[in-house]
Amino acid sequence: MTALSQNPEIPGYNFGAPEVAQSPLSSEDLLHLEQTLGWTLADEQLLRKHAALFEAQAEHMVDSWRAIIGAQPHLAHWFVGPDGQPDDEYKARVKSRFVRWVVDVATRPHDRAWLNYQEEIGLRHTPAKKNKTDSRHTPPVVPLRYLWAFVPVVTEVRSFFESAISDSAELTALERAWTKAVHLHVVLWTRPYTSEGLW
Repeated sequence: MTALSQNPEIPGYNFGAPEVAQSPLSSEDLLHLEQTLGWTLADEQLLRKHAALFEAQAEHMVDSWRAIIGAQPHLAHWFVGPDGQPDDEYKARVKSRFVRWVVDVATRPHDRAWLNYQEEIGLRHTPAKKNKTDSRHTPPVVPLRYLWAFVPVVTEVRSFFESAISDSAELTALERAWTKAVHLHVVLWTRPYTSEGLW
């Protein structure tokens, strides 16, 4: 495990650890998904070029997205405990991993460890693993429809970077690369929701 994958300050973030779920996808499966999305080496390089900006803006980005979740009771519901009150400890733990996810999207190579962790993240939205990472008692599943429906919210990132990137074409290309990357992540998270052979 690399120094990058070890981060004891983030509860439940165990990228590269032996206990992380193993993705059943092959390298060829992943390649086909990337080709379908139009993901290119140039996209990867552009995100990495601006990795420091993503790291600097990650918490701001996540706070803006979580504000949207918190303002909609049907979304905030997935962070509520058995007493009907928001589980603030759970929300804080999830937020820290969400912030780290932004950085990972921009910096992690699409290798086996990364692919396995997408399987892990998907499982953590389903009854198989939701709540288990944090030993909480919130609702046991985030319905698949909300994973898909939230994609447009987290792909409109131009406003976070326009003050730092003056080149409009570069900014557009960066947002396009981020959008493809997010779609790839969410597609991979959906695999645990489907029946064998249907995904």
